[in-house]
Amino acid sequence: MQGPPVVDELQPPNRTLMGPGPSDVHPRVLGAMNKPLLGHLDTAFLEVMDEVQELLRYVFQTSNEFTIPVSGTGSAAMESVITSLVSPGDVVLIAENGYFGDRMAEMAARAGGEVSRISAPWGEPLDTGSAERALKQVDPDLFGFVHMETSTGVLQPEVATLTELAHEAGALTIIDTVASLGGVEFRTDDWDVDVVYSGAQKCLSCPPGVSPVTLSDTARDRLLDRTDTPRSWYLDLALLAEYWGDERTYHHTAPISNVYALRESLRIVAEEGLEQRWERHERVASGLQVGLEALGLDLATDEAHWSPSLTTVHVPDGVDPDTVISRLLAEYGIEIAGGLGNLAGEIFRIGCMGYSARSANVLHLISALGQLLADEGAKVDVDAGVAAASGVLSDGSDQTHEPSVPM
Repeated sequence: MQGPPVVDELQPPNRTLMGPGPSDVHPRVLGAMNKPLLGHLDTAFLEVMDEVQELLRYVFQTSNEFTIPVSGTGSAAMESVITSLVSPGDVVLIAENGYFGDRMAEMAARAGGEVSRISAPWGEPLDTGSAERALKQVDPDLFGFVHMETSTGVLQPEVATLTELAHEAGALTIIDTVASLGGVEFRTDDWDVDVVYSGAQKCLSCPPGVSPVTLSDTARDRLLDRTDTPRSWYLDLALLAEYWGDERTYHHTAPISNVYALRESLRIVAEEGLEQRWERHERVASGLQVGLEALGLDLATDEAHWSPSLTTVHVPDGVDPDTVISRLLAEYGIEIAGGLGNLAGEIFRIGCMGYSARSANVLHLISALGQLLADEGAKVDVDAGVAAASGVLSDGSDQTHEPSVPM
């Protein structure tokens, strides 16, 4: 009989996570995961569930009763929403201007929906005029789009207008906020959005594993009035509502420690204040963008629709992005990412999310990235990049709420 394998104690390296997610996790959140485990129906844990739901309503800026975390990553939240709300034969219009809009459309098709797409070039937002025409032509039951497309760094403007157009056409809106919730302005109730899903590991700076979802009363009624059975049991929001709602009926064993972590990350958001948090992300990301441009790089997203949570820049001619990314991780401990899909090999994706959105991280990244690009033969000015970023990040703006690096 073969003996047991000998495996050393786990010692992960310390990284500075500045890619499209996950982001750095606040030490308080990591500490919360070390709290004693409870059963998923323990009365003490049921109180934790109530607190998480109330904190999520604040972050979503909603009073929706149906506001819960789904057990799984952001893609699980996406699939739970789509598989629960799309019945076979439903007409679903999806705005596709990047990798994750395409994923939304694929999930809707797998759920049996009759999917139509309205496309915009990768790197551009959806045009409201095109959306209005498509909504009138397609007459959908549901209309989905991404608030911040993680593959391009494009922020979709005029969410309230798109939602109004969808309602005029008789459709409910489904919006992906996986890479924006908690870092970029989003107002569920004020913008009259029906369904929103997100992830915990980006602007909320929580380990992946639980993902927020909120449904308006209208969307909840559609869910509960459904006569056919969704194709997924585990991600059926109607069943999850019985666990997270008043009944507390057993559905599955919740990831207790991940829920602790989400609770603490949401507490940190509330302590900072949501609007102050949005302002911090914008200030730090502005410093990053100004620094990258002064370094000599070209932004891949127009200033009119850039996102504070993710900056994309073109890879300089003659530079191998994979070499730069791997050396940045190995030599400086900094993680960034390359392009996805149509933009593979063409851009760097650099995140400024949650606990990672700190001035020190930005300055360290610009210096390290500049040195590596110079090694690869790119014409860059490292000193100019650092100086430009420093000018934005130390211009006297209120930095009271910027997280400090733990000693």
